[in-house]
Amino acid sequence: MNNHRNREAFTLVELLLVVTIIGILAGAVMVNFSGQTQKAKMVRAKSDISNIGSALNVYEITIGSYPSNDQGLRALVEDPGDVPGWKPFLQQKTFNDPWGREYRYNYPGTKGVDYDLYSVGPDGQEGTEDDIGNWDDA
Repeated sequence: MNNHRNREAFTLVELLLVVTIIGILAGAVMVNFSGQTQKAKMVRAKSDISNIGSALNVYEITIGSYPSNDQGLRALVEDPGDVPGWKPFLQQKTFNDPWGREYRYNYPGTKGVDYDLYSVGPDGQEGTEDDIGNWDDA
């Protein structure tokens, strides 16, 4: 008598073992990627500050001074009206950091640079250690 029970198939134990291994690997991958979003936002903020800073430097070379605090960063994209030789210095229309808050600008600078350009960082509090500013590169 020849029984056809010797079919080739996975047993329940083999399937459970594979599912367990996949779960362990998925957990390890999630641990490695946790926190990467925050790091990416920090890198983007530094890049934004560098780009805006370059535009501010071109503004200063073209106009002869940095925008006043009243003019702010808007002077890079909108004619303040009283600036001879003004032209658009950036294409962007908003100056929001990766956390949705506006970049801060102060002229003259208080941190040993010509102007302060910074984000208050993930915690949203000014003056804490997670602030990201142009003085970091000075």
